[in-house]
Amino acid sequence: MTAALMILSLVLALLFGARFLLAPPSWAGTWTKAGSVAALAALGPVLGVSPLVTLGLALGALGDFCLSRPGERAFLAGMAAFALGHLAYAWAFWQGTAPPILPALAVIALALSTEVWLAPFAGPMRWPVRGYAVVIALMALSVLTVGLGAPLLTLGAALFLLSDVLLALDLFTFAGRPTPRPWLKRAVWAIYWAGQVQILWGAAGVSGA
Repeated sequence: MTAALMILSLVLALLFGARFLLAPPSWAGTWTKAGSVAALAALGPVLGVSPLVTLGLALGALGDFCLSRPGERAFLAGMAAFALGHLAYAWAFWQGTAPPILPALAVIALALSTEVWLAPFAGPMRWPVRGYAVVIALMALSVLTVGLGAPLLTLGAALFLLSDVLLALDLFTFAGRPTPRPWLKRAVWAIYWAGQVQILWGAAGVSGA
């Protein structure tokens, strides 16, 4: 079961990247994208991770579903789903202790820096984007409280954070530029999917410790 679901997730992720990532929105692309992360969510109970981690993955799949559909309402729904997913991760991993000071300061500095390189370009989406920046920072800070004994989890959170930064650059900061950015879209998808995988397996390691 574990191998089958992991292979299914990988195959769907590769198919989406190769066939649908740069194509116009389609239902086939939507189900392929969402299915790749839904398969990871289905792995959560098999690996014995916290139900909150499984919930975070399921919300990620819902967010992928929404973001792959056209229109502002779908975009806002996708952003909300991902924000709730980050909160589920934050709740799952928070240890009730302060995170290491230097990494925590780096996360906070990155969140604050969005006021310079992101918020001015977000237009009417400025406040939702600000709220999302706070939520993903909370997720990253929560993961940091787990400590250095969970390198896969830390890597997964870092990759997820990086994918969101790159996506924000693509959607907002670089949006007015005419040059296509297929490399950036491919990087976002690959880094995001890898981050979700590392969070899942990192959470399984924490649960089994």
